[in-house]
Amino acid sequence: MEEKVVKPTFREAFMFWCRLGWISFGGTTGHIAIMHDFLVDQKKWISNSKFLHALNHCMVLPGPEAQQLAIYIGWKLHGKKGGITAGTLFVLPSMFILLALSMIYVLYGNIPWVLAMFSGMKPAVIAIILIATYKVGQKALHGVLHYFVAAMAFVATYFFHLSMIPIIAGTITLAIIIRYLHPSLLHVKNKHIQEDKNEHLYYLNKHSSDAGHVFKTKTVLKQLGVFVLIWLLPFGLFILFLTDFHFWRDMGLFFTQTAFVTIGGSYTVIPYVAQFSVTKLQWLSKVQMIDGFALAETTPGPLIIVLSYVGFMAGYNHFNESLLMGTAGLLATTYFTFLPSFMFIFVGAPFIEKTQGKLTIESILSLVTATVVGVIMNLTFYLGKDILFPHGVALSKLDLIALIWVIISLVLIQRFKINILLLILLSIVYGLVHHFLI
Repeated sequence: MEEKVVKPTFREAFMFWCRLGWISFGGTTGHIAIMHDFLVDQKKWISNSKFLHALNHCMVLPGPEAQQLAIYIGWKLHGKKGGITAGTLFVLPSMFILLALSMIYVLYGNIPWVLAMFSGMKPAVIAIILIATYKVGQKALHGVLHYFVAAMAFVATYFFHLSMIPIIAGTITLAIIIRYLHPSLLHVKNKHIQEDKNEHLYYLNKHSSDAGHVFKTKTVLKQLGVFVLIWLLPFGLFILFLTDFHFWRDMGLFFTQTAFVTIGGSYTVIPYVAQFSVTKLQWLSKVQMIDGFALAETTPGPLIIVLSYVGFMAGYNHFNESLLMGTAGLLATTYFTFLPSFMFIFVGAPFIEKTQGKLTIESILSLVTATVVGVIMNLTFYLGKDILFPHGVALSKLDLIALIWVIISLVLIQRFKINILLLILLSIVYGLVHHFLI
């Protein structure tokens, strides 16, 4: 008879979180797959049902759900020390890699053959987003109402350029109205939740005691106060060491707001940031935004790290092509983007666990999650328009070569399960071949 796994040491967990930050290619799906394989299947530190329960709640929190899942599991294993370690090591490797790539991009990105490399990656980016839309749609859409909400979210973002705040508010309002008028429409069973047969063999399982993780108002207020002070720290540094405080203040406020209002992970954040940073704030061009998306795909860690690239380009462009200010922008953006994830878990996780099994709350949140599909489609159209129709939206101006590479990329991902990093490398080769031949 198998015995229950004992609590892992902090050193064991630290080594895994450190390794995860360097090997987690493939976006959210890849991160979750690696964590599930190691934590559930190999080490039995957490049961499948507990893992999926945590993932479902992280999906309806603002910010990157894979990082939040890592913070949550680290927190459950070793308290706040474990959560901070897991969440920080999840981000740092990709941040440093993207900083190096961003510098290479601004220094050498205008060389024709380098431009060709980025042009080759762009059709693959569209394929990656289309696959993401399909995968998220499979998990998020469970009925006619979910499809309707997703469609309305697309219309609101693409045609009316609404941010996620009014969309989420409208979705929750709609859900509450339906809750009273026709509640059966909301109660759609989620077919992805499974139960473990051997819960008792795992260190963390659905029967684990939550002692010490109880929701207390006094504790929450104290934690919120600490997070506010930590959040304010960079503003003091801006005043002391950097010029043009208004620029840095706007950057801090913008990415903090982004972290709080973008539910559904990276593919929800990116169109929101792209729309405002390119169109309204004019921190970078649309071409630079697309190139940044491709760069982010070549790094481990969450795809939302592309926001750090946006911060780099904002600082670089605003301060007359200064690499130092670009670096400061990248560091500040990373800080403001990922800090709220720690707060959501440390402050909100006990409350989230308290709501487990409450059908009405979970049904309303699932409707909010459905809006993610519509927002991702907005991203596809927003970026795809310039890639497939670089000289204007007309059938006669369609870039057939780019369309063919989109289709090839879709086949490679869906049919042959090619690694995303390998696809990016193949796309770079395609771009170079296309450049030198044509």
